[in-house]
Amino acid sequence: MLGFLPAPLRGVLASLTLALNTLIFCWPLFIGALFKAVLPFQAARRVINHAVHASANAWISVNSAWMYLVQPIQWDVKGLEKVNLRDSYLVTSNHQTWVDILILQHLLNRRAPFLKFFLKQQLIWVPVIGLCWWALEFPFMKRFSKHYLAKHPEKRGQDMATTRKACERYKTNPVSVFNFLEGTRMTAAKQAQQNSPFTYLLKPKAGGIAFVLDAMGEQLASMLNVTIHYPNGTPTFWDLLCGRLQRVVVRFEQVEIPKQFIGKNYDQDDEYKLAFQQWVNQLWEDKDAQLGRLHLEFPPTLQH
Repeated sequence: MLGFLPAPLRGVLASLTLALNTLIFCWPLFIGALFKAVLPFQAARRVINHAVHASANAWISVNSAWMYLVQPIQWDVKGLEKVNLRDSYLVTSNHQTWVDILILQHLLNRRAPFLKFFLKQQLIWVPVIGLCWWALEFPFMKRFSKHYLAKHPEKRGQDMATTRKACERYKTNPVSVFNFLEGTRMTAAKQAQQNSPFTYLLKPKAGGIAFVLDAMGEQLASMLNVTIHYPNGTPTFWDLLCGRLQRVVVRFEQVEIPKQFIGKNYDQDDEYKLAFQQWVNQLWEDKDAQLGRLHLEFPPTLQH
């Protein structure tokens, strides 16, 4: 363990490890992407996907290792017992910091199918990482704004058709599709700007997960609803790298997805849209209450 080193030095070493880890494991993904391009056969894709997912899981394992080396984290995690690699999940969580992503990857690595985020189509052009996302078959969405659809009504429904096609590849393999319901990291300033009715959360954006359910709801076993609490305050990514993150509390809850919400068009069915928003708001009210209980149960502790 590196606890004897000054925190900034631990941060530099962890940053270098993360960068080197990414550079090493991006190459199997690039090679896999190349082979998938020249061997577009289902049997070949299955073998290649298994290899690239193994590489991605190894990348997460190395990240977990340096997280342990810079500072062993005190974990309090409940609800993972029934999560498995055979089922497909819609995963959502409250969002406070970029650390959330590494926490979720660490806890779900090799316990649930590899987490895949719905991404905007433009992100495929991000250097290096965009090709990694493509090789891992992250679904890229092409969504049109209401303003654009008003001028081009012939494009209505095309975004969903594109997403459905992207999700067809998941029908033969379990998958965990991830979406932050708040859409952005929670801060006091954003809460005030939104006039959020919640104590610990921003307003949820129901459209994102409605989009997922429309595209592939029939395949999903349940929603994996995750609540993350940092007793000593929200850490920055630099805090994680420096080993300043000492305690993390995480609660997983499997929520049944109501059948009436599967395969519906969120943008074109007002009655469904209202019912779905009410369901999501109730989930968020329950999560806000749970965070209130976690704040009382796990108060801040003295930092060393």
